[in-house]
Amino acid sequence: MSRPPGATVGGQAVIEGVMMRAPKGWSVAVRRPDGIIEARSDELPRLSARSRAAKVPMIRGVMVMAESLSLGFRALSWSATKATGEDEEEIKPRHIAGAMVVAFVFFVGFFMLLPLLIARGAERVLGESAVVFNVIDGLVRVLLFVGYIWAIGRSAEIARVFMYHGAEHKTIHAYEAGDPLSVDAIQKYSRRHPRCGTNFLLIVILIAIVVFTIVGRPGWFWLVASRVLLLPVIAGFSYEVLKLASDHRWMSVASRPGIWLQRLTTREPTDDQVEVAIASLLAAFDEDERADVERRGPIAPGALGFVVSG
Repeated sequence: MSRPPGATVGGQAVIEGVMMRAPKGWSVAVRRPDGIIEARSDELPRLSARSRAAKVPMIRGVMVMAESLSLGFRALSWSATKATGEDEEEIKPRHIAGAMVVAFVFFVGFFMLLPLLIARGAERVLGESAVVFNVIDGLVRVLLFVGYIWAIGRSAEIARVFMYHGAEHKTIHAYEAGDPLSVDAIQKYSRRHPRCGTNFLLIVILIAIVVFTIVGRPGWFWLVASRVLLLPVIAGFSYEVLKLASDHRWMSVASRPGIWLQRLTTREPTDDQVEVAIASLLAAFDEDERADVERRGPIAPGALGFVVSG
């Protein structure tokens, strides 16, 4: 049976391309230096179909986040080799694990520990107060996050990634609305999407302010430990908030800060970038899902001639 309109898919922008995640598989498509779109795809059923734990609230958020990071690193590595025309190297599990560890250490150090040091310095000026300390800690974390995104967006290379991010969102909007996968039909949609990873990260940071304020101001060792040990709990809860916000209109307010932030993380894509996003989505589909989108209407011709990676 073909997939009905309203079904959900996910994605991520990569170097000169887009990664897409469908219910039964995932794919990544890149426009090579010679102008040809190349795509690779792999079967991968959703976590909820592979693990009972992935159906348990709070736990499923952590599992989804871990798998998304793994797929994201694999897609980025593959896209980098194709976009630059370099020889592709085998991506081994230990390489992905190492990259994830480095990313986690950077996230904890820059967005968790650095704000603590700044808040501790402010405490010497303003006096000791658990509430003031945690509010300053949280505000600094938000400013660092927004400032980091703004700063990397000044790079021409990252600006193009943000354009592909917009193409990914527009294509997902059109698919979930049941529209044809043509460039004209896709370009009319917003480049912002409520299930974006930007929303998730911002929700994590905002919920962390509340959680850490409740924790209070313990000794320095437990203060640092709480930031690390409670992160999976906060991530799991944030996933549930994001899921509610996308499924229920009354919770949509939770996504608004992330939607606003997507003014920085997404940019209006060109038509050829939308073609890459369409190609990636088609590559992620099985035969029934592909037949469904073909029945909707014409598909962008530039997205149909992609080369399948060997």
